Amino acid sequence: MNNPHTVLMYARQGHVPEGWQVFTKKRGKLSGFLRGTSDDPDPLLVITPDGVIEYKDERKPLKIVNFYDLAAIKLNARASTTSDSMMADLDVWVDLNYLDGRKEKWRSISFARDLQTIQGFIEAYGVHKALRGRY
Repeated sequence: MNNPHTVLMYARQGHVPEGWQVFTKKRGKLSGFLRGTSDDPDPLLVITPDGVIEYKDERKPLKIVNFYDLAAIKLNARASTTSDSMMADLDVWVDLNYLDGRKEKWRSISFARDLQTIQGFIEAYGVHKALRGRY
């Protein structure tokens, strides 16, 4: 995987190779002020053919998933309702199983409600796995 800071720099500049997916949003002025992050760059999630890099703010470390380190992934979801509502709240994530035996639950920190991030992760991992010949 490329240097994560270089990947984020290219994504912020809008110069990304074909096959990369970039998700960004403006940091809210009030929430940025209250959290002390108003001077930080906007949140950014980049999905590349080799992995995923996410920047939330300067207080949180980069969230990096390197596809070369994964043995398998699995889509998971849970729906919950309240007794007074016809609506269901859907919680979706990807279970990651690493080659070294570690397990982790992944979903975007900044884009948790954007299911396109989950789809992008699964698509990129599938292409990575097919092209690298690991099954």
